[in-house]
Amino acid sequence: MAPYIKKCSECGGINLIMNKEKGEIICRDCGLVIEEKMIDFSQEWREFDHDEGDKKRRTGSPMTYTKFDRGLGTDVGQKGDVYQLQSKERNKYFRLRKWQHRISTAIERNLKLALAELKRVASYLKLPGSVEEESARIYTMAVQRGLVRGRSMESVVAGALYAACRRHEIPRTLDELSEASGIDKKEIGRTYRFITRELGIRILPSNPIDYIPRFASALKLNADTQTKAVEILEKAMRRELKEKLQT
Repeated sequence: MAPYIKKCSECGGINLIMNKEKGEIICRDCGLVIEEKMIDFSQEWREFDHDEGDKKRRTGSPMTYTKFDRGLGTDVGQKGDVYQLQSKERNKYFRLRKWQHRISTAIERNLKLALAELKRVASYLKLPGSVEEESARIYTMAVQRGLVRGRSMESVVAGALYAACRRHEIPRTLDELSEASGIDKKEIGRTYRFITRELGIRILPSNPIDYIPRFASALKLNADTQTKAVEILEKAMRRELKEKLQT
C-alpha cells in the first residue's frame, strides 16, 4: 500500500511546507493554510530543576577555547550517584572520576593553568566574552606552535589579550594590561609583537578616538568636551593624511 501523501485541498498540489514556529502547514503553490495550531511534540527547552533539564537537553555546551579541552570533556556520573552504590562500586566510581580529571599531556596542563589566568585578567579588565574567546584561541595556537617556550606564561597570556583587544577594537592600554597581569608593559609589548608575527595575525593600528570616551569618563568631562576632542583628532588625522599624499 502506497504511503499517504497530504495534498492541498485548493489546488491539489503536494509542494507543502511546515512552519514549526506557528504550527502551520502551507501550500507553496497557492498559499493556502492547510493545517494550523498544530501541537509540537519535540522536547522543551524550559527547565525547572536539574534533573528535568538533563532529560530535555538535546546537546551539551558549545565548543570554546576558554577551556583546555574545548568544552568537549565528559563527566563520570553525578554527585548524587555515589550514594546509590556499594562500597566496592563506590571506590571504582571515585577511581574513574580521578582518571577522568587527570590531564595527560603537557599542553593540556599548560592550557589549564594559563586559561584560568586569562579569565582572571579578562575579568579584572571587564573584557567582553568575544575578546576572552579570541585571546584564548590565540594563546592555544601559540602553545601548539611552541611559542611559549622560554617565556613566562603570564606574559604570553597578556600579549594574547592585548592582541584580541586590538582585533576587536576594545580600548585597553599596555599600562592596564601590566597592572592587571603584574608583567612589565615592555615585556607584554615584546611578547605581543612576537606572537602576532609568528602566527601571522594582522592587526591594524588602533584608532585614538576609541580611547576618548574612557578617558573622558575617568576625568568626568562633559559631552561637549568629548565632541571637541573627537573633532581635533579627526582634523589631525586628515591633516596627516594630506601631508603624506603631498610627499
